Amino acid sequence: MPRLVVISNRVAVPKARGVAGAQGGLAGALNSALKANGGIWFGWSGQETDKFTGSVNYVRSAEGVTTATIDLEKQDIDEYYNGYANSTLWPLFHYRIDLARYEREFAKGYERVNERIAESVLPLIEPDDQVWVHDYHMLPLAERLRSMGIKNRIGFFLHTPWPPTNLFVSLPYHERLVRAMLHYDLLGFQNNTWLESFLHYCGKELGAQVDHETGAITFEGRTTYARAYPIGIDFDFFTSKGDTGEARQAQQRLLSSTRRRTAMIGVDRLDYSKGLPERLDGISRFFDRYPERVRDLVFIQIAPPSREDIGSYQDIRATLEQKAGQINGARSDVDVVPVRYVNKGYSQEEIFGFYRAAKIGLVTPLRDGMNLVAKEYIAAQDPEDPGVLILSRFAGAAQQLDCDGEGALLINPHSSDDLAHNIAKALDMPLEERKMRHQNQLKSVREENIERWTDNFVSDLASLAS
Repeated sequence: MPRLVVISNRVAVPKARGVAGAQGGLAGALNSALKANGGIWFGWSGQETDKFTGSVNYVRSAEGVTTATIDLEKQDIDEYYNGYANSTLWPLFHYRIDLARYEREFAKGYERVNERIAESVLPLIEPDDQVWVHDYHMLPLAERLRSMGIKNRIGFFLHTPWPPTNLFVSLPYHERLVRAMLHYDLLGFQNNTWLESFLHYCGKELGAQVDHETGAITFEGRTTYARAYPIGIDFDFFTSKGDTGEARQAQQRLLSSTRRRTAMIGVDRLDYSKGLPERLDGISRFFDRYPERVRDLVFIQIAPPSREDIGSYQDIRATLEQKAGQINGARSDVDVVPVRYVNKGYSQEEIFGFYRAAKIGLVTPLRDGMNLVAKEYIAAQDPEDPGVLILSRFAGAAQQLDCDGEGALLINPHSSDDLAHNIAKALDMPLEERKMRHQNQLKSVREENIERWTDNFVSDLASLAS
């Protein structure tokens, strides 16, 4: 295999793993691919500099993987990262055009930073390298690299959903952005829904020739391939966490605190796409409908803060605190608090233990590219006494974990009634049904792991003619 150059907004290192392991799994997989093939992981350092110089900072890990990072100016961070990436594209790609901010300066900053990234990484790319770019921060990067003479195979993977055409066209200069994306050789999406949305746009709005069987998009004499590559977790790495003392202590800690009530857990980054206010509305509906079950169930929501400089994220935190307080105010007793809202992060070992102790996993995003928390919850369960996963049908993971109606309980996250009904169903589900559903989901989670995802994408990219 040729050497690999990975480019992403932020460069992850193996020990800097996310609250629920998802970022850690991706970091581990990409580090493994880089270790196997040789290469570099390039991106923004996360640091601010007074003046952009393009100076690259190199670090070589003990495993032989080289990371290369650049610092950005405050204006770049405000316009490219907080602005266009997270205040324009992120809400739009999650179908929230009501929250999307269309600011000319944001778009200029986005293009400027992509140009700067291209200029900085250009000297690091050797003629036979494969280049793999990640996520919505760098949609136009291939076009910039091509304009600088790069002829290498360049692939791109989108970790978020891709919106339907009638929403995407609300973006100013949407054609320009997709035209830039068609300078990649291979475009990867999380599932067939997002893939079909992209192919539909290319055919309808650009007039490109689209082959839905092969994913080939031919436009202005160039062919790009678009395919679905459902991302998975690092199954062996994550399940090994269950053998640690920290995981066992976390499991026991949660079990002892619930006082024989069933624990139901949600683990989500604090983000409006995760459907957290709607989730609490559904739990409130459950307790309204079954007031006697307040002593049967305790809900633990772990929601570490994210992007705290953006106003919509500050609003959702305030909303969650208010809704959790209202439920507890109406339903608490001296020895019962039905909702625990925890605004902090935990280690992977602790998260594994919490998952294992919880007999219901609640994963109800309004829209999600994949959602690896759902897969981690399944991986952490005891096969002899597994919990039940309640999953939004609008999460990318639903296509794999539905298991023809014999896997996760799929719900409409906008419907409080639907969620309340399925919480009751999960609470009362017999052991044999829980075991059958878990076994079906576990097979998918184990086999469709992150190593397979990495190998499939890199192999397909290598097979394409440059």
